Parts: sequence; structure tokens; C-alpha cells
Amino acid sequence: MDETGIGWIAAIIIGGLAGWIASMVMKSDTGIFLNIILGIVGAAIASFIFGLLGVSFGGWLGYLIAGIIGACILVWGYRAVKS
Repeated sequence: MDETGIGWIAAIIIGGLAGWIASMVMKSDTGIFLNIILGIVGAAIASFIFGLLGVSFGGWLGYLIAGIIGACILVWGYRAVKS
């Protein structure tokens, strides 16, 4: 978020969109607030994981893709722990 020049408001909007898309992909019924949290935290987690693998995403589209992937990972992890 800091290196790509995406501000906090844009991160909230993109995170909400990423969380919403991830909730549709994973068929989870989360609310808008949790979608935003999942998208932002998911983007941070996915960016970290991809950084370890040497893959980096930049800009809005990269943040959105990382957010979707990361949010899907978070939803999957939550379901795995819950079961």
C-alpha cells in the first residue's frame, strides 16, 4: 500500500471490492464491513506471500488481485479452523 501510492481511502474501496469478490467466489455471506477488512488484510497477506516468492503486484489492479487472493485464503482458513 505504501510503495504503490495507494491512499487509505482507495485501499478501503479496493479492499471492499476485493472482499466482496472473494465472498462471491468462496460463497460466504459476509457483510460490507467484513468484506473491507478481508480485502485489506488479505491484500497485505497475499502481498507478503507473493513477495517471499519473488512476485510483486503494483498499482490498483495488483492490489485488487492480491486482495481477492488473500481474502479467499482468509475465508478458507476461517472455515478450516471453524470445522
